[in-house]
Amino acid sequence: MGVQAMEALSEKAAFMRESLEKSQNITDSMVSILGSFDHRLSALETAMRPTQIRTHSMRRAHENIDKTLKSAENVLNLIDNARQAEAIIKKGPHEDLEGYLEAIAQLRKIIKRFTGNKNLKTSIEVISSVTNTLARATMQLDDEFKQLLAQYSKPLEPDRLFDCLPQSLRPTAASPAQDAGGKKQSEQQNKSQEAVVYRIPTLIPPRIIPLLHELAHQMFSAGHQQELFSIYSETRSASMEQSLKKLGVEPLGREDVQKMPWEALEAKIGNWIHFMRIAVKLLFAGEKQVCDQIFEGLESLRDQCFADVCGDSVSMLLCFGEAIARSKRSPEKLFVLLDMYEIMREILPEFNEILGSKHCNEMREAAKNLTKRLAQTAQDTFGDFEEAVEKDATKTAVLDGTVHPLTSYVINYVKFLFDYQSTLKQLFQEFGGGDPEAQLTSVTTRIMTALQNNLDGKSKQYKDPALTQLFMMNNTHYIVRSVRRSDAKDFLGDDWVQIHRRIVQQFANQYKRISWSKILSCLSVGGSGGSFTGDPPSSSNVSISRANVKERFKTFNIQFEELHQRQSQWTVPDSELRESLRLAVAEVLLPAYRSFIKRFGPPIKNGKNPQKYIRFTPEDLERMLAEFFEGKTMGEQKR
Repeated sequence: MGVQAMEALSEKAAFMRESLEKSQNITDSMVSILGSFDHRLSALETAMRPTQIRTHSMRRAHENIDKTLKSAENVLNLIDNARQAEAIIKKGPHEDLEGYLEAIAQLRKIIKRFTGNKNLKTSIEVISSVTNTLARATMQLDDEFKQLLAQYSKPLEPDRLFDCLPQSLRPTAASPAQDAGGKKQSEQQNKSQEAVVYRIPTLIPPRIIPLLHELAHQMFSAGHQQELFSIYSETRSASMEQSLKKLGVEPLGREDVQKMPWEALEAKIGNWIHFMRIAVKLLFAGEKQVCDQIFEGLESLRDQCFADVCGDSVSMLLCFGEAIARSKRSPEKLFVLLDMYEIMREILPEFNEILGSKHCNEMREAAKNLTKRLAQTAQDTFGDFEEAVEKDATKTAVLDGTVHPLTSYVINYVKFLFDYQSTLKQLFQEFGGGDPEAQLTSVTTRIMTALQNNLDGKSKQYKDPALTQLFMMNNTHYIVRSVRRSDAKDFLGDDWVQIHRRIVQQFANQYKRISWSKILSCLSVGGSGGSFTGDPPSSSNVSISRANVKERFKTFNIQFEELHQRQSQWTVPDSELRESLRLAVAEVLLPAYRSFIKRFGPPIKNGKNPQKYIRFTPEDLERMLAEFFEGKTMGEQKR
């Protein structure tokens, strides 16, 4: 069994060997066949290669021909476009400015396209032709910009500017420029009731701005920056100066100011204040808008142009302010100086914003220096006024003892000063430091003291001591009453008012004592006649002779007539003070006279010529006392 198995395995092994040999033969045959195919394919590829190369070359040739044809077509189109643009350029910009500008832009594109193909003869010819056309077009643009800008740069009429102001600052028909400056008080009232709105005027029509903008950019691109600057600056600055001239602005320097009468100068200062508002808030602001729009994208040139346009106008306006600030100081100039200082402080922030570029540095510095100089001059003038009040040596005498012109002038001056409280406090804060309100109180007190000292000196000019007292009473009363009715009371205080009311009463008492003590002595018998000293009358019974009684009546008559004649010419301007003074005299004189007549009158009335001695009844005295202090002339007294 083992032998059989071994044979069987041997047979299988022989079969497998035979099969493997057959498989190897088949594989070798396949390899041989495939090798034959590879050889034939290589031969075929070698045979086809020249044909492939010729086909690829032909395809590339066709592509190159297409590109060349397209390039030629583009060149022809560009040349055609150039001819069309040149035709538009030849017509000039007047008929169709927008089309003209588009033609210039087209020419610039054509030059750019041809610049990359300078190896072509055609490109060089086209570039040369288009460049020449573009140069001519740009020159025409300069003229067109100048003409268009001039056409729409007409100066503004004053009425157009006034319409842009807030209602409270618009002038009336009576006095346009001066009235538009406005009175300070009414301005303050209006400001509290009305929102202050300035409407910037349209200096150039909006539809023209884009054209000017495009022209400016075309000129800039062509390298005509200097021409652009010159044309714009000259045209717009002339327009602005003409607008100011129509408004009433004129170039005035220090010499002009010094020669001018005060009334005329005061009016011009009022106008100047108004002009500064209009110039900064309307004209400069409007010009800034126009300049920004035309030169958008050309910032450096824009700032130079705007500075040059405004330069002369700013200089002319500030020059007048400097002339006033440097002119000879006088008290009446203080209020206009404060007005000028106020307007400069009002407009300065806006001025600095509108003229904010580096090219406007000098203008901003000049405006700032003017503001400081006005403040300093106002401060110095304030000090001059205080000194002038104290040293006023005018010999102007008020013969009737009424309020002296200096008193009314100073009081009105002080009342006006308090209309400028905020401005004065600002001045004190800038120059003095400390509490500005305390400084204002101190200055006001010093001015009042200086006035009273001066009046005391003037009162010594009167030969009649009673008139001296009446003069001081009138003036002190006027001062106290004016202070009580003004803002000065808040600074001087109630104590100051009460003290000076007592001083008024002291002067009144002194007047009564000096004027009436002597005449009352005629009616006094052992002290029964009354007095202004406040002492009670004596009750002693004293008898006097008839001759003595007659003499006393005669003396009384003469003295009373003299007093009536003289003091009817004197004046107590305040009606309440006048009545109270008459009443104070009547309350002492009339009872004393009645008592004297009652006691000593009967013997005289029963004697010869009683009217020679008893010339007045108590009613006559009362009626004649009512004529005292009326400021009557001699002629009026006789009538």
